[in-house]
Amino acid sequence: MSTVLDSARNVRSGEELDAEKLRQWLTGNIPELKGDISIQQFPSGHSNLTYLLKVGEKELVLRRPPFGSKVKTAHDMGREYKVLSHLSQAYPPAPRPLALCDDVSVLGAPFYVMQRIHGVILRKGIPEGVSLPPQKLRTLCESFIDNLLTLHAVDWKAIGLSDLGKPEGYVERQVSGWTRRYKDSQTDDIPVIEEVARWLAQRMPKESGASIIHNDYKYDNIVLDPVDPTRIIGVLDWEMSTVGDPLMDLGTALGYWIQADDSDELRMLPFGPTDLPGSFTRQQLADRYAEKSGKPIADLLFYFCFALFKTAVVLQQIYFRYKQGLTKDERFAPLIFGVQILASRAAAAAEAGHI
Repeated sequence: MSTVLDSARNVRSGEELDAEKLRQWLTGNIPELKGDISIQQFPSGHSNLTYLLKVGEKELVLRRPPFGSKVKTAHDMGREYKVLSHLSQAYPPAPRPLALCDDVSVLGAPFYVMQRIHGVILRKGIPEGVSLPPQKLRTLCESFIDNLLTLHAVDWKAIGLSDLGKPEGYVERQVSGWTRRYKDSQTDDIPVIEEVARWLAQRMPKESGASIIHNDYKYDNIVLDPVDPTRIIGVLDWEMSTVGDPLMDLGTALGYWIQADDSDELRMLPFGPTDLPGSFTRQQLADRYAEKSGKPIADLLFYFCFALFKTAVVLQQIYFRYKQGLTKDERFAPLIFGVQILASRAAAAAEAGHI
């Protein structure tokens, strides 16, 4: 069983943590922790960094901002900790946070620790030892959408998150905000992404409602039951969560969803094994969301194109940090090509009129 569980690796160069300072802080703030500490790092992710800690017999997960990042609002550990503190009481897949540290003298940045959820994560492919034939993949796709709907149904006011976001004007702020973030981190001349930004600004729909939204919902942010990998037992990486339009959240999921008839260059992007036999198409995912929610989805093309645009800007921001020498992670060197691919896909979808 342990061979199919998501595992950590050695810490990447330049992203090491001060083990002794961390051990002292942990044992001083979580009384049940005792013993020596070991630190590994989960290899995926391009934004906040995630580490596996072992203190004696206990396992914890630590989250901290990326080294060199100056975008404070994108890596607010206190905010992420607050979201999980409230949400984990009402939405079981959210990990339970254990302690927050805002003393930068410990690790050089704020961080928090939370429970570890043991399970399977689908990253580039299906791990060896995990059985997901076509019928089970279909069931997993249903679970993927149903779980998103469960999140969107959480009463965010009742659980103490009424100040998490401002749902009024959310769509407009997202379009203008991500357009500004692109300009602030631009390194190359890519006219097509500016064309997409203009297209989005001209076609913004009204908000469809308000709910807690994850904003980064995809296969490698969900944890599956190793006994029944069609069952979702955890949802990770809540740094972009807020209260906003749930259809924008659905659009994000569709933007990460590669299907079998997509171009070869799009299918090379590491968004997970969503194109295997039995998997839903993007339209089938949207149709299930509409059926289960009881609400028709207008402007699906806008939400899909915005998701591609937003992800392109996220890659641009990371690439900007790499070009500035603020990170030495060589995974970031080719991200500029991802910016071009995603922007071009958004432009093509807009021109074709469908997702």
